[in-house]
Amino acid sequence: MKRIFPHLLLVLSLFCTFESHAQDVADSAYYISFPEQLTTRFYFSRKYTSVRFKERSGAYDLTYMPNTTLNLGIGATYQNITLNLAYGFGFLNPEKGRGDGKFLDLQAHLYPKNFVIDFFGQFHKGFYIPMPEQLSLSGDRYLNFPDMRTRKIGASVQYLFNPEKFSFRAAFLQHELQQRSGSTFLLGFEMYGGQAINKFGIVPTALLNSFDDRFNRIRFFEFGPNVGYAATLVIKKHFFLTGSLSSNLAFGYSTLDKFGYHVTSWGINPNLFARVFAGYNSERWSVNTNYVLNTVNLPTVDQMDPAIMTGNYRLNFVYRFMPGPKLNRYLRIIDDTKAKYGI
Repeated sequence: MKRIFPHLLLVLSLFCTFESHAQDVADSAYYISFPEQLTTRFYFSRKYTSVRFKERSGAYDLTYMPNTTLNLGIGATYQNITLNLAYGFGFLNPEKGRGDGKFLDLQAHLYPKNFVIDFFGQFHKGFYIPMPEQLSLSGDRYLNFPDMRTRKIGASVQYLFNPEKFSFRAAFLQHELQQRSGSTFLLGFEMYGGQAINKFGIVPTALLNSFDDRFNRIRFFEFGPNVGYAATLVIKKHFFLTGSLSSNLAFGYSTLDKFGYHVTSWGINPNLFARVFAGYNSERWSVNTNYVLNTVNLPTVDQMDPAIMTGNYRLNFVYRFMPGPKLNRYLRIIDDTKAKYGI
């Protein structure tokens, strides 16, 4: 697949988790930890940040998808610190007429005692939509927007009311093993900001009600509290199904840049943060899949409902083992740092 910068689509996902020593002593009736073992993983993943524009009169309902890659990755977790590296190899991503694209997708996930904290930084260039019927005379399957760019930066902080009986690490990082079904309520706060821009206009002119409805950029910022619930169902000690769903009531604004003047709207909107994990997990190895979806609904502006949707789905193959003397020499830095600072 041809790219704007071939072989530069290296996806670096750094998941850092810090927690107090007391958190390592979990209620063994529900889950156990493997702080001394090295948890290694081989995985496939795809990340994306799409943008939806829905006109209220029905003139258009378009979801712009980035031309991201299916990535092949490796990673490891030791003493609650995780590093994953993935790359979108060409043989996994044949050309399908969706155009060129490049992206940088950064995420950090921290798990201190009683909390789950997520940071997001998505930067995409190059989008496509299924070819609208009004423009399908060419016979192409997709309409490409190679110069369209998006940026989304945000964070979510949630308090876990029952961390002794529920482990996100068992489902997300496979650094623990949930042995018994458990659940917890979540309460927290979220904040997001960013933009989508295409200098030639975002919505094709042929789909607009009038020429004056054209716009080439949307900017947004919003924040507010969230509430949710997470639960794990354990079947025969090793098979698990974990789900987490939270809703955020956010206050903020959307601004359309309409080739020379701006239209701004303020409002309160409900957002959605969903996570689903399923698979097999034992003390030595794990096979699992997960899907994470974060939907940020923006205030209605100029009779149009915009939304930003960030997704990530993965298939993981995990193996745990005790590191030998040679490897321990390098891992001792992490041990010494944890002992020195009490993390």
